[in-house]
This record gives sequence, C-alpha cells and structure tokens, in this order.
Amino acid sequence: MNLIEFFREHKTAALAFSGGVDSSCLLYMAKRLGAKVKPYFVKTPFQPAFELEDAKQVAAWAGVELTVLELDILAFQDVASNPPDRCYHCKRRLFGTILEAASADGFTTLIDGTNASDDAEDRPGMKALKEVGVLSPLRLCGLTKKDIRGLAEDAGLPVRYKPSYSCLATRIEPGKPIAEEDLKRVEAAEDVLRGMGFTDLRVRKRGDAAFIQLPENEMPAALYQRKEILAGLRPYFDKVLLDLEGRDPA
Repeated sequence: MNLIEFFREHKTAALAFSGGVDSSCLLYMAKRLGAKVKPYFVKTPFQPAFELEDAKQVAAWAGVELTVLELDILAFQDVASNPPDRCYHCKRRLFGTILEAASADGFTTLIDGTNASDDAEDRPGMKALKEVGVLSPLRLCGLTKKDIRGLAEDAGLPVRYKPSYSCLATRIEPGKPIAEEDLKRVEAAEDVLRGMGFTDLRVRKRGDAAFIQLPENEMPAALYQRKEILAGLRPYFDKVLLDLEGRDPA
C-alpha cells in the first residue's frame, strides 16, 4: 500500500497532530492527495509550549484549521503515578479525547504519524493505538523516518529540520510520581538551553539535579558554555549534570 491508495480508501479522517515532522508530513500529504483531514492537538502538561506553536504554524502553512483540546492528564492516577506502562494509559486518554471530539465533528477514522521506524516492541503506547483503532498510514505504507525527512524537505515543511521530541513525562524517573511543577522546571531548563543554541536535547530530573543529555557533536559547546549553563539552570535545579556518553541524534 502507498499513501495514494490509503487516502483513496480513507477520504476523510481526523489526525492526532503533534506538530512534529511525522504528523506534519502526513497532514501535508493528505491535503496534497485530496483527502479531508482535520488535525487535533491535545494540550496537556506533558507538551511544552513550543509544540503547540509549531502545530499552529504548520496548520496555518497547510491552510487547515487546527482544533486544540485541553486535557488534565495528571488527574488520572494511572498516568500521574508514572508506572512502567504509563505511556499506554496516557495514549488511551489522549486518543479517547480526540475520538470523542472527532466523532462530534463527523469523523469516523482516526490516524496518527507513527512511522515504519517506530519499534512496536519498545512502545507501550502502540498497544493503546491498536485497541482504540487508530490507523498509522506512514507505518502501513512502509515509510521510515529517513523517508519522511526527505518528503518534509521536498515539501518545505516549516518543521522539516525539527528533531524528534518525546513528551516531558519522559524526563521524570520511572516510578516517581509526576508533578506539574517538575514538568515546568524541566521545560524551563530546556528552553534555556535552546536559547543558547542547543537543539536536540533532553533535561531529565534526577532528584534535585538536572541531567542534561546532548548529541556528541553538541558537547564541546556545552563544556565551553559551562558557566552560562549553570547560571541559566540554577533557578530551576540545585545541581546540573552532563551525560558524557551523549544521546543518539534524532
């Protein structure tokens, strides 16, 4: 199956939209192929502000209306307690919220931007997608992350160079309860680092310390700006640590 065949079969659909490269590319391709696809963004404490701004920018660029839904995800204990299968429970809530709104808008099909490079074995959220009945056109059509990056560049998507981004909940140690205050501290710390020119980064909370993870190629800049980083993150964390192993580029 290819995307032409998919959207020939599914002419209308609601899209779980994050503002990332995958879902943005899917929105662009759907519109280009003549399908009626409406994007829905679920705003929770797990999404930093820039994700919503990116989603708005892409929707405006594509000429489609973005629906923003608010969900207090931390009101659910099976998410806030941060168990090993937190992602499963979170995805069930998120997609359930979109399904309810999409159904009221007349949509019966819900799609998302999961691609063929996403490993179903390592993602508890995949189980939730299957149970809810979400279709993943990029995955069904065998499109990998590399393929999608190429499509995004050819299309000139506003987010074509945006690194992959996991939600703020992943910054909290598994098994440690998730507090909105901690998510805000992490978001603020990551904003500071982005403002200093770092791009593909994570700030993980480890006790009262900020544990910074950067790709290997950005580490020299972090060491050079050590004092500036300490000063910038000091309002949010008592200690600042750097993972010298580095993280794999997105």
